[in-house]
Amino acid sequence: MRCPFCSCDNSQVKDSRPTEDGAAIRRRRQCEECGARFTTFERVQMRDIIVVKKDGRRQPFDRHKLTRSVTLACRKRPITADQIELLVSSIQHKIETSGENEVEAIRLGQMTMEGLRTLDSVAYIRFASVYKDFTEARDFEDFARSVIEAARE
Repeated sequence: MRCPFCSCDNSQVKDSRPTEDGAAIRRRRQCEECGARFTTFERVQMRDIIVVKKDGRRQPFDRHKLTRSVTLACRKRPITADQIELLVSSIQHKIETSGENEVEAIRLGQMTMEGLRTLDSVAYIRFASVYKDFTEARDFEDFARSVIEAARE
């Protein structure tokens, strides 16, 4: 495994353990050249999934892109990295076990919103503001109102 700090190809595994959801192995590594420590995750890839964008473009599913989006929505919220990892793993698992080789970006966004809704209402609204392309403050107000009303029911 290449060191992210010095790009040396030699690193030593110091600790391995399964992630909370059991879908991956978390490995703590130490670079043999510079001594830096870093973490890697090893997970099974069941099949290559293609994301179909609104405009018809197709691109490979990128777990890191989804993780970045969710992390950004959860920024400065009381949500742990493990909770984010669990949410992303859950979404990826649903996609991979659906039996389809393609998933529409709209469906991917909906799955992410469903997961965030149960995790944190502020993160849910943040993600929705980008996903639903809010253009003015009124869009936030209307959506936040619907979230509050749904929570009361």
